[in-house]
Amino acid sequence: MENKRLVNPSTIVILDFGSQYTQLIARRIREQNVFSVVLPCTASFETIQQANPAGIILSGGPSSVYDADAPPADPRILSMGKPVLGICYGLHFLMHHLGGKVRSAERREYGHAEVEIVRPTALFEGLPKNLQVWMSHGDEALELAPGFSLTAKTENAVAGIADESRRIWAVQFHPEVHHTRQGKELLRNFLFRICGVAPDWTAEHFIQTTVERIRQQVGDGHAICALSGGVDSSVAAVLVHRAIGDRLTCVFVDNGVLRKDEFRKVQENLRGKLGLNLIAVNASERFLSKLAGVTDPETKRKAIGKEFIAVFDDEAHRIAQQTGSVDWLVQGTLYPDVIESSSVKGPSQTIKSHHNVGGLPATMKLKLIEPLRDLFKDEVRRIGRDLKMPEDILQRQPFPGPGLAVRIVGEVSRERVAILQHADEIVVQEIKAAGLYQQIWQSFAVLLPVQSVGVMGDQRTYANTCAIRAVHSEDGMTADWVPLPYEVLKRMSSRIVNEVKGINRVVYDITSKPPGTIEWE
Repeated sequence: MENKRLVNPSTIVILDFGSQYTQLIARRIREQNVFSVVLPCTASFETIQQANPAGIILSGGPSSVYDADAPPADPRILSMGKPVLGICYGLHFLMHHLGGKVRSAERREYGHAEVEIVRPTALFEGLPKNLQVWMSHGDEALELAPGFSLTAKTENAVAGIADESRRIWAVQFHPEVHHTRQGKELLRNFLFRICGVAPDWTAEHFIQTTVERIRQQVGDGHAICALSGGVDSSVAAVLVHRAIGDRLTCVFVDNGVLRKDEFRKVQENLRGKLGLNLIAVNASERFLSKLAGVTDPETKRKAIGKEFIAVFDDEAHRIAQQTGSVDWLVQGTLYPDVIESSSVKGPSQTIKSHHNVGGLPATMKLKLIEPLRDLFKDEVRRIGRDLKMPEDILQRQPFPGPGLAVRIVGEVSRERVAILQHADEIVVQEIKAAGLYQQIWQSFAVLLPVQSVGVMGDQRTYANTCAIRAVHSEDGMTADWVPLPYEVLKRMSSRIVNEVKGINRVVYDITSKPPGTIEWE
C-alpha cells in the first residue's frame, strides 16, 4: 500500500508558445489535483517523453504560425498517442503542421464572444450548446487539416476542431481564463474523460514523495538551508528536516537589507515555533560593501546572489569541520522565481533574476535541493498546513530574497536602508491595524531616488520620496493594485513624513503586473 501511495502522479505537459495565460493553464489543472508542468515549446522530444505525460496541451502565443520566426515544437509530439489539446496558437500549430491552412483573420476577435457547439465531442460533454468565452486572436483556421472536423464556431471563425481518431482536440478560445464561464468544466473533460487521469496530486502525496526523494538524494550527507523566515524557505526547511532530521542546519543571514528588527524576530520565531537547528550570521557589512555604488537592478540581484552563496560556502565549511562534510544547499525557490529568472516559456523573456535562481554563480560548490521548485505560493501554504506549521508563519506576506535592496531604487547604503526600514515598518503596522494584512498579497514601502521640495515647520525641506505599494495576487505571476481606504493611506503618509527623517513626500503606486512588476527592481 505504501509503495502505491508513492507512485508518481499523472502529469499533464503544457508546451508554452509564449502566452500570457500559460501559467493559468497550469493552475487550472492543479486545482483539479492533477500535476502539470510547463515546458518551453522548444523542449526536446526526449525531455517531453521523460515527463511521461498523460496528455499534452499546446498553449496560446503572440506569434503567427506562418511567420518565418514562429515558435516551433517537435511535431513528433502529435504521434505519441497521447491526447492533445491545442489552445488558440496551439490550434494554429496543429493546422499548420498537419496540412491545414491558417491566415490573418479578416475580423479579429478579442474579449468576450459567444461560441456555438456544432458537433458534440468528449471535450464539450455536459456543456451548454452556446458558450460564453474569452477570445484573443488575430489569426484563424481557413482550412482544416485532413481528418479534422468542425466542433464549434463563432459568427466569424472556427472555434473548435477535433480529430478523435488521433485523439487531438483544439479550441480557438481560452478555457483557462475566468471570463470563459465553462472553461473549468472543459478542462475537466480533457483531464478525466479524455486523458483518464486520476486526481492524485495532493498535499499529502507531495509531502510523501518529496521527503522520500530528499532522503535518497542526500543519503548520509548533511545539508544547510538558506532560511529567511518567510513562507517558502520555512516550508522547504521543514520538509528537508522531516527527511534528514538533525543532518540539516539552517542558516539565517543578515544581509544588511532586512526589515527593521528582522534579524532578531526571525531567530525567535523559527527556533521557538519550528524547532529548527538555526545558525544566525551577521554578514551585513559584506553585502553592503558589494552593493556600494551599484545602481543597476540586475547587477544588484546577481551581487546579492553571489554573496549569499559565498556566505553559505563559508558556513558549510565551518559546519563540515564538525559533521564531516556538507554537500547540499536547500532553497525555497518557487515556480514563479524559475519562470521570471529564465526563458523557460518558449519565446518569453527573462523578467528579472531572482537571487536564488538567476543570481547563482556557475562555480557554486554546494549542490542544490529545491523541494518547492514546481509550486506556486498558495500551494506552498497548503503544504505548510499539512505539515502543521503555525499559521502566522504561513500567512506572512512575501518578501524578496534580495530584501530591501530591490525596494531602494538606485544605490543602496546603510543610511538609505535605515530610512526605508522605518517607513516600511509604518506601512506594515498600519496595514495590520486596519485588518488588511492577510487580505493583501504584498504591501510595502519603496525608497525612490527622487528628492522634492517641501515645507515642514515653516522651513523649506529637500528630501526623499517614498512610494507605497499594495497588490492582490494569486501566485505572483500577475497582480493588481489594491485600492486601499483613503484613511489608511492618510495615516501612512502622515506618519511617514512626520516620523521618518529624510522623507517629505509619499506617493501611491497604482500599477498592475503586467505592465509593471510587483517589486520596483
